[in-house]
Amino acid sequence: MPAETSDALVRRLRPHTSSLFGEASRLALVHGAIDLGQGFPDYEGPAAMLEVARDAISGGMNQYSPSTGLPSLRSAIVADRAPRTGDCYDPESEVVVTAGATEALTAAVLALVEPGDEVVVIEPFYDSYTAAIALAGAVRRTVAMIPDGAGFTLDLDELRRAITPRTRLLVVNSPHNPTGTVFPREVLAAMAELACAREILVLSDEVYEHLVFDPARHLSIASLPGMRERTIVVSGAAKTFNVTGWRIGWALGPPHLIGAVHAARQYLSFVPPAPFQPAIAYALEHEQAWTAANRTALHRKYLYFSNALRDCGFDVKRSQGGYFLCADITTDAAAFCHDSPTHLGVSAIPVSALADRPHWNTLIRFAYCKQDPTLQEAITRLRKV
Repeated sequence: MPAETSDALVRRLRPHTSSLFGEASRLALVHGAIDLGQGFPDYEGPAAMLEVARDAISGGMNQYSPSTGLPSLRSAIVADRAPRTGDCYDPESEVVVTAGATEALTAAVLALVEPGDEVVVIEPFYDSYTAAIALAGAVRRTVAMIPDGAGFTLDLDELRRAITPRTRLLVVNSPHNPTGTVFPREVLAAMAELACAREILVLSDEVYEHLVFDPARHLSIASLPGMRERTIVVSGAAKTFNVTGWRIGWALGPPHLIGAVHAARQYLSFVPPAPFQPAIAYALEHEQAWTAANRTALHRKYLYFSNALRDCGFDVKRSQGGYFLCADITTDAAAFCHDSPTHLGVSAIPVSALADRPHWNTLIRFAYCKQDPTLQEAITRLRKV
């Protein structure tokens, strides 16, 4: 970003002038590198879903949709979730469709957090959380993930210490980006107990809910006792159906919270993209077999890529779902990721850019949601390390 633009920007947003993930993809494009930084697949979603979108466009569904989303999509979202999580929502008053899950997350923070309130996030974190907190003029407090065997878990003692009388919102992300951790019931129950006792709202980012690998199981914190009335669940179609460019997300929760999210998001993008909504409704209703097969394929890709990275000398951490794995290189990960598009032809993300504390400085996040030849070529290049 030009210096004069940075000087004009309000101070609270200056640390967020560019997206780390967009920069990784830019470097990959400039240097002809394989992009394992930004989380997008290089293969398409269900063919029938794509055809429904084409039909919607050619059929004239190209104007504003209802501001809360098409009724058919809201009903499909509710129907998809109920048998998996046991959560039942009213499609009329407890669902709002957004222009991507990131908009839902941002709208929730803007709608529910006053300037000066504290928002607790789990570190490392998806970078959009910190930008939304800054937009709201709120204060970010972080709670670190800690080692748990070959993977990570949450430091519950630190979480308890992080909650203060000024805490308004706790952001939970499971499956977790970037570590791939799926929080078990006992960890979510501890968070829920604390939220109820301290009267804290919870924003639960569950965009990878359909991409959890056996034997782990996805559990929404909203389904735990006392949590439905204080939790906004955010998810979306991008990662489930390989359509990261369609920007269809959603938020679910009790009417008073969803009404607040809707009030904020209608002044962000006004309405979600119209022609993709019937396609996502179709996919939620008819493409469960494709989703299951894709989850199996992603698990296989994770196993292949993690084992191949170990053969290259990387200390690979456990991932239980999603698009990503973390690997420890025991040296400066930021420098490695800066140089790797040029010297190795592979782009990745330093985990330190998604955290406030220095002990993440040797970890790299790789996206393995790629075709097998793409991953094989990436490993060939990474062997140069």
